[in-house]
Amino acid sequence: MKVSYDTKTDTLSMILKEGATIFESAEDKPGVILDYDEGGDLVSVEILDASRRVTEARKVDFQIAG
Repeated sequence: MKVSYDTKTDTLSMILKEGATIFESAEDKPGVILDYDEGGDLVSVEILDASRRVTEARKVDFQIAG
């Protein structure tokens, strides 16, 4: 998984399956774009205007529950 934040476009991107071809995109809620592959699996999530939608767009914490 890859997470990136573009300060110029204020877009937060989470790529769940690198190298996958996007077959379909849907704007689930205004400013939240979900991308799917041909099999219907979620490939990536984009959040537009991220600085006003998430707590800290420039900070990512990763935890593995176990």
